[in-house]
Amino acid sequence: MKLNSLKKVFLVFVLLYLPVQAMAWGLLGHRVVGQIAESYLNRKASREIKLILGNENLAMASNWADFIKSEPSYNYLNNWHYINLPAGLNEEQLDFALKRDTVTDAYTKILFLSAELKNKNLEQDKKVMYLRLLIHLVGDLHQPMHTGRFEDLGGNRIQLTWFGQNTNLHRVWDSDLIDSQELSYTEYSRSINFIDKNQLHSLQSQDAAQWVKDSYRISEKLYAKVNNGDKLSYRYIYDNIEIANQQMLKGGIHLAALLNSIFSA
Repeated sequence: MKLNSLKKVFLVFVLLYLPVQAMAWGLLGHRVVGQIAESYLNRKASREIKLILGNENLAMASNWADFIKSEPSYNYLNNWHYINLPAGLNEEQLDFALKRDTVTDAYTKILFLSAELKNKNLEQDKKVMYLRLLIHLVGDLHQPMHTGRFEDLGGNRIQLTWFGQNTNLHRVWDSDLIDSQELSYTEYSRSINFIDKNQLHSLQSQDAAQWVKDSYRISEKLYAKVNNGDKLSYRYIYDNIEIANQQMLKGGIHLAALLNSIFSA
């Protein structure tokens, strides 16, 4: 089959994988991402964000998008939190899928919100809402299971136990793994916010498509490590906590770089 025909078939396949509802990093993970981002904001971005959010910092704004799930009028935002991708995509297929992504998902909405927040004439109430959403969605894209598969709801259907308690693969990465460290978000942020200058500059130059691809590759490895019914405990923490820590650190750095770009334009 010719390359163009393969791409057409693949595009149809991807479009059938519409997003499904999932939760996000738990309260702790999102606040860690927001707290880390604060440390990498430039002065102009910090000033502009203060004008929008007032005394609400990025850490405290980061969970608004989950809190409002209890309000039915915000149900239209449910699909904004994740992007579902089929298993086994190579680099070219990932690039192809993202370049042609027009469905409602975390990736397309991050692009939308970023563009909207650059509008100097945007109404204040929309600025507040859009900024809160953007802070949250950037965090979401760094939780690897938010780039998971349609058929198992991003790992929600992979049933596991966590120290004897029922859970699932998605929840393990939302909260179980991070909460096991028993740290406040400020303590957690301080404990992982270390990076050399070269790596920092490299992360600051990455775009949202790269964030998706990196999370997707991690999710593929996580899927391969578990089976339905597995019993997880200390060994799983030992094998995976550094991945979670690095994803939160990268999420904070990426969020700050994006906000610096938006508000320094």
